[in-house]
Amino acid sequence: MAESSKTARKTRRRSIEHEPPFMSSSISSLFEEIQCSICLDVFTDPVTTPCGHNFCKICLKRYWDNSQTCSCPNCKETFKQRPDLKINTTLRELVDHCKKKSPEKTTEVLCDFCEERKLKALKSCLVCQSSYCETHLEPHLKVTGLKKHKLMDPVSNLEDYICQKHERPLDLFCRDDQTCVCSICTVTDHKNHNTVAIEEESQEKKTELMKTQKDVQQMILNRNKKIEEIKNSAEVRKGCYTELLEMMEEQQKAAEKQEQELIEELEQEITELKMRNTELEQLSHTEDHLHLLQIHSSLCSSRNTRNWPEISMKTLRKDLTQLKDTIDEKLTLTELKWMQQYAVDVTLDQDTANSYLILSDDGKQVRCGDIRQKLPDKPERFDNYLDVLGKEGFSSGRFYFEVQVKGKTKWDLGVARESIYRRGKITARPSDGYWTVTLRNGDKYEACASPRVSLSLRVKPQRVGVFVDYEEGLVSFYDVESSSHIYSFTTQTFNEKLYPYFSPCNNDGGKNSSPLIITPVSYNQ
Repeated sequence: MAESSKTARKTRRRSIEHEPPFMSSSISSLFEEIQCSICLDVFTDPVTTPCGHNFCKICLKRYWDNSQTCSCPNCKETFKQRPDLKINTTLRELVDHCKKKSPEKTTEVLCDFCEERKLKALKSCLVCQSSYCETHLEPHLKVTGLKKHKLMDPVSNLEDYICQKHERPLDLFCRDDQTCVCSICTVTDHKNHNTVAIEEESQEKKTELMKTQKDVQQMILNRNKKIEEIKNSAEVRKGCYTELLEMMEEQQKAAEKQEQELIEELEQEITELKMRNTELEQLSHTEDHLHLLQIHSSLCSSRNTRNWPEISMKTLRKDLTQLKDTIDEKLTLTELKWMQQYAVDVTLDQDTANSYLILSDDGKQVRCGDIRQKLPDKPERFDNYLDVLGKEGFSSGRFYFEVQVKGKTKWDLGVARESIYRRGKITARPSDGYWTVTLRNGDKYEACASPRVSLSLRVKPQRVGVFVDYEEGLVSFYDVESSSHIYSFTTQTFNEKLYPYFSPCNNDGGKNSSPLIITPVSYNQ
């Protein structure tokens, strides 16, 4: 193609304000009415001539400066003297309104062969390296020789679709070098390389894009879920802080600021992910194979985003932790209320219960019987210790349940991992998959850590709350009625399901005949 033709094509490109797809059609059509006929762009400081036509002030001034007469560029009406034009404020406000409604710009490709008013191009030809409107495209649809030319959706950067070395269309893809090539390249620089049509490679890349798009959509869902979790926790925290408002005003403001920053950061990531999702959606349907291949790697590559599941409420409750020394009891109540929002419905699993244990019909109570029951010998059943697990296990998130221990002199409570030993001798400690607290002799409380930790409790718990934060590696025990902390296993590592764990222990000569009872959570006031 002649250099002058290439230059002419470039000069014919223009940018117009583009209506986003969610805007009304009335705004879209209005944009066509607020374009200057000189610069073909949206008005800047619009002025109106005496004949009633509108132009950009600077465009009209330049037009008259380069003309021997003072006439209207549209209707050619001549004025005896140059009019003193004022800004059309109404039109300018309309333009500003439309710009606010449609802030994005796009490039419209025009026909290279229209003489006067340039029409929108319908197709671009890679062989001719030109763009054609519907009328000027006809020869390519009728003339035998031109029918063989490669047509594509109109683009303004046709030179990017042509091999700069051989001036042929880039219609093949070299898988060895991961680049687009022309037919001559395959017998020269890329001889004996694995090359395929760009349409074939593009289809494979579309499949990858669709997978990446699904991953991005899941990331959006995860972040929306995390936002809701943060918001819900914030609401609970605000309600709990009412009685502490005067003491905790400064800490509450800091917590709210931190929560808002986290939400804003998550929302920013969601916005970016949605934009990426839109790009992936558009590219998954594009026929512009070269463009797809050129940007495929950047869209499918992993982005440096935060691993949000690692964000825990430990950070969000930093202000509470700092006050523990001075308001420990009230803080524990607040903490307990927060944990109670993660209450789950726990039911005992008969298939795991030792044969001496008697479970209630609703699976909410367990006590030790005097006679061994004839039960199926299942591998999940405890055979030597008076233990039983909950039916449902948890492998993520947080959960909380409460157990009445009133009237008992012995009991074990906590959680256990799915793969614990259930036959023969059992050692209840974290390294063996148990995170428990025990009572012995009516007043001896211990945490089954390594080594065991003796617990000094001010009052004898009547109802014990058990809270687990799987990702945080936390198992905490609380005296529900006194709202006091009993013990916490911290910085644990969980890699399989955790199940609620119970042992009513033996009857102790009738002193310990009361059952362990899984109770509905009654929120502390």
